[in-house]
Amino acid sequence: MSSPGKKPEENPDDSDSLYQKHKKVYPRQVQGLFARLRASGVISLLLIYYGTPWLRWGDRQAVLFDLPNRQFHIFSLTFWPQDFFYLAILLILAAISLFFFTALAGRLWCGYSCPQTVWTEAFLWIERKIEGTRSQQMKLDKAAMSSRKFNKKLLKHFIWLIFSAFTGFTFVGYFTPVDVLWHHLINFELGPWENFWIIFYSLATYGNAGWLREQVCIYMCPYARFQSAMFDKDTLVISYDDNRGDPRGSRRKSADPKELGLGDCVDCTLCVQVCPTGIDIRDGLQYQCIGCAACVDVCNEVMDKVGYKQGLIRYTTENEIDGIKTNLFRPRIILYATILAGVAIALIFAILNRVPLELDIIRDRNALYREINGGLVENIYNLRIINMSNTKRRYRLEASGLEGLTLINPKGDFDVDSGEVYQLNVQIRLDPVILKRPSNEIFFSLESMDSEHIKIREKARFIGPVIR
Repeated sequence: MSSPGKKPEENPDDSDSLYQKHKKVYPRQVQGLFARLRASGVISLLLIYYGTPWLRWGDRQAVLFDLPNRQFHIFSLTFWPQDFFYLAILLILAAISLFFFTALAGRLWCGYSCPQTVWTEAFLWIERKIEGTRSQQMKLDKAAMSSRKFNKKLLKHFIWLIFSAFTGFTFVGYFTPVDVLWHHLINFELGPWENFWIIFYSLATYGNAGWLREQVCIYMCPYARFQSAMFDKDTLVISYDDNRGDPRGSRRKSADPKELGLGDCVDCTLCVQVCPTGIDIRDGLQYQCIGCAACVDVCNEVMDKVGYKQGLIRYTTENEIDGIKTNLFRPRIILYATILAGVAIALIFAILNRVPLELDIIRDRNALYREINGGLVENIYNLRIINMSNTKRRYRLEASGLEGLTLINPKGDFDVDSGEVYQLNVQIRLDPVILKRPSNEIFFSLESMDSEHIKIREKARFIGPVIR
C-alpha cells in the first residue's frame, strides 16, 4: 500500500488505457445445425445479389433502378418518383420486422442476413482455403516473412480484391444496365460516376469484410447499441446456462463431475474460439454477440463427446435460465406481429391496385372565373398528366359533378408516351343559374382507351357567381 500523499507508480502495461490495441480474431470453423443454416443463408443471399442484375424481363433488365429516366423496374412493375409512398411503407415494414424479430429471438438479422455478416463469411471462407485452419493462420501470422508467407498473403488479398471488384460492379449493375456496363468495362468506356461507385463499393467491401470485420459490428453499427431496448426476459437469446455449467473445469471423460465438484462446462474455450467477435458467451449476454450461434454448435459437439446432455449453450430466455416459465407470445410480440401483418397486407394491396397514371389539376389563378357569350361562366384548368405505364397509351377525359356542365377539350382523345408529362389546357362552362354557392366541387375522370382498368378520378373546384 502506498503512503498517503504518494502517487502510485505508473505501469506502462496498465490495461485501463483509454484505447486498447485491436487483436485480430481468428474464428474457428464449426459444424452443426446453425452453421449449416448460416451457410445456406450466405450462399442464397450472395446468389440473389450477384444473379439478379443478369435476369431479363422482356426486352429489359428485370431489376433496374434507372435514375436518369426516373424509372425503377422490378420485374413487371415500374415505379416512378411519384410512387415514393411505396418506398416509405417498405422502410416502415423493414423497421417493424426488425423490432419483431429482435423482441422474439434477438439478433437474427445480424447473425444470418446482415451484409456485413454475409460478406465476412465469404472472405473467411477464402482465407481458410488459402491459409488453412485457425491454428495454421495464427502460426503463419507469427512466422517471419518468407516467400511462402508472402505468396499466401498476396494470393489471399488478390482474390479478396477480385471478389470485391465484382461486388462493386454488380452494385452499379443495379443502376446501369449490366450488359451495357460490361460492354463499357471491357472497352474502357466507363463514365466517371460508374468508375467512382465501382471503386468505392469495392474498397468498402474489401475494407469492411477483409480488415474491419467484427469491428464494424462492435464499434460502427448502431444496432448493437440500442438492441437491448427491444429485449426483455422472454426474448430468445444465446445464453450459457451457468446453473448447470459452473464451476468449470477440465476432467477425464470417465470422471463424475459431481464427485469433483464441477459443472458440465469442461472449460475447453472452444465457444470463444469459434466466436466471430471474440467474446466469451459464458460471461453473460453482451452487445458484441451477433447471434450467429456458432458457440451453440461447438458446445453441443463437445457435450456429445463427453457424454453430457446438449444445450449448455443454447437459444433460451433469461426467465428459463432462472427457472421461470417463458412466455413467447406476450403482448409486444402480438402487437408487432399484428402491425407487421397489417402493413404488409396494406402494401401488397396498394401495389396490386396501383393505377399507373397521375392527374394533377391546377386552376387558372389569373381570374376566379369569366363570363362569356350566352351568359355562361367559364373556368380554365391546366391538367398535368403522367403516364406511368411501360407503353404509350391513348386517354379520354371527362368532367362531372354539376348539372349542365360542359367540358371544352380542344385536343379530344390524346396519346401520352410512357413516362411523358403531358400538359393539357381545358375549360369548364355552365349556366350560373344552377350554382348554389360560389365554390363548387367537380370531378375530372381520365381513362385509358387501351385498358379499362387504368382510370383515375380527381376532384377540382369550379368558381362562379351565385344568382339570387
